[in-house]
Amino acid sequence: MQRCIELAQLGAGNVATNPLVGAVLVYEDKIIGEGFHEKYGEAHAEVNCMNSVAAENVAFIAKSILFVSLEPCTHFGKTPPCVDLILKHKIPHVVIGCSDSYEKVNGAGIKKLKAGGVKVDVGILEKECVKLNKHFFTFHTKKRPYFMLKWAQTNDGFIAAENGATIKISNDFTNKYIHKLRAELAAILVGKNTVQKDNPTLTTRLWKGKNPIRIIVDSNLELSNDLNVFNEEATTIIINKKMNETIGNIIFYKVAEGKTITQAIIACLNEQRINAVIIEGGATTIQYFIDANLWDEAIIITNKNVEIKTGIPSPKIKNGILLYSENIFADKIDFYKQNNNEFL
Repeated sequence: MQRCIELAQLGAGNVATNPLVGAVLVYEDKIIGEGFHEKYGEAHAEVNCMNSVAAENVAFIAKSILFVSLEPCTHFGKTPPCVDLILKHKIPHVVIGCSDSYEKVNGAGIKKLKAGGVKVDVGILEKECVKLNKHFFTFHTKKRPYFMLKWAQTNDGFIAAENGATIKISNDFTNKYIHKLRAELAAILVGKNTVQKDNPTLTTRLWKGKNPIRIIVDSNLELSNDLNVFNEEATTIIINKKMNETIGNIIFYKVAEGKTITQAIIACLNEQRINAVIIEGGATTIQYFIDANLWDEAIIITNKNVEIKTGIPSPKIKNGILLYSENIFADKIDFYKQNNNEFL
C-alpha cells in the first residue's frame, strides 16, 4: 500500500479534479504490475497496472492480490468502471486503502466487488490514503476547493515593508519548494494590492510543471492590463463587481448580487472545477480567509535572520493546529491545519 501511495503521488498536478490513485498487483509476494492515474481523462491506476503486467505473468493475474489506494470506481466517466476490469480479470482479492466519498462511488465499488465474489479488505494505511487526496475529498464533501494559505514573514513578524514594498524573505531553496506546490495545485489566488505592488507572474518558473490558474480579487477592475498576470502564460480569473466576460485567456467573473467576495470565489471555482487553491497574498486577503474560517492548511515561512523593525504585520492564524516544522537554512517552515480539517 505504501508503494501505491508513492505511485499515486507521481500524478500530482496532472489529474485534478480526479483523485490521485496508485495500484500494485502482487502474485506470491512479488509485484507483477503497477500503475497510477497519470492524467485527467485518461486511464485510471487499475488499468495502467493491468497493462504493465508482462506477457509471461498474465496467467497469474487471476491468482493475484490487487492493492489500490482508493476504492475502485463503478461509474462511466471519462473512462469505463475499474470494478468491471477487476471482475473481468477474475482477481480474487482486492486490498483498498480508503473508501471513496464521491457520490457516484461511495461504497458502491466495494459492494460490487464483494457481490462478484472478491475478497475485499479496506482501511490499510487509511489515514495516509485519505491525506493523499485531501483536495479531492474536500471538494466533494464540503462543496468547495481546498484552501491552502502561504506567506513568508520576517523574524519580527512582518510580511512587507512599511510602504508595502516587497522584501526578500525566503531563500532560493524555499522558493523552489513553493513553486513545486504551485505546480501541484489547480490555482493560485492573490488580492489586487499584491498584483499592483509586486507585479508577480504567479507561475511555476522555478519548478518544472504546469502553471496554476491565476485568481485575482479586483472588485472595481482597477488593475492595468499590462501587468504580468495578464500575460498568456496561464489563464487568469478576475473576481469583480462589474462584468462577466471572457477575453482571450482572461475570465472576468462578476460577484452575484447579494453574495460576498468569498461566496463568489467559491461559486466561480466550483463552476471551473478547481479543487485546490494556494492563497499567497497579501496580508489583508489571507487574514480575510482566516477570519472567515475558510482555510484548510497553512504554510508559514519565517526567516530567522531577517528583521525590519516596522512594516506590514503578518496575518495571524486562528483555529489552527501546528502539525510540524522544517528548516531550510535560515527559513523555518511551520505547517498548520485548520481545527476541523479531517483530511490531514
